Amino acid sequence: MRSGWLLRDGDVVCALQMTDSVAERWRGRSGVSDPKGGVHLCGARWVHTVGASVPVDVAYLDADLIVLHLARLAPWRVCLPRPGVRSVVKAEAGVWERLSVHVGDQFEIREVQ
Repeated sequence: MRSGWLLRDGDVVCALQMTDSVAERWRGRSGVSDPKGGVHLCGARWVHTVGASVPVDVAYLDADLIVLHLARLAPWRVCLPRPGVRSVVKAEAGVWERLSVHVGDQFEIREVQ
C-alpha cells in the first residue's frame, strides 16, 4: 500500500493508506490498521467489517472524491454498493464527526513520495 494524506480545503484530515491492487483492497476492507488514519479503497463500492473487532466510519466517494454518504459500520457487517460510489475511505469510528466531515465535502488525496 502507498501512504499519503487525505485533505479537505487544503487542510489535512488524516493520514491515509491507499490500495494499489484488488488483493490490497480486499485486505483493507476488514479494518483500519492505524487508528489515527484511514484506508482509501480505490475502486471499491462496498465494504465489510468481517473479522474486525471495532466499528469503523466509512465515507463513500464519487469519482471527484466528493462525499456521497457517511456511515458507521459495526463489526461483522457488510454494506452493499451505493449508486455513484467509486471509492471509499474507512477510518476509526467517530473520526468523521470529530473532524466535521459532511456529505458534499470534497476530499483531495496527496501521496507521500
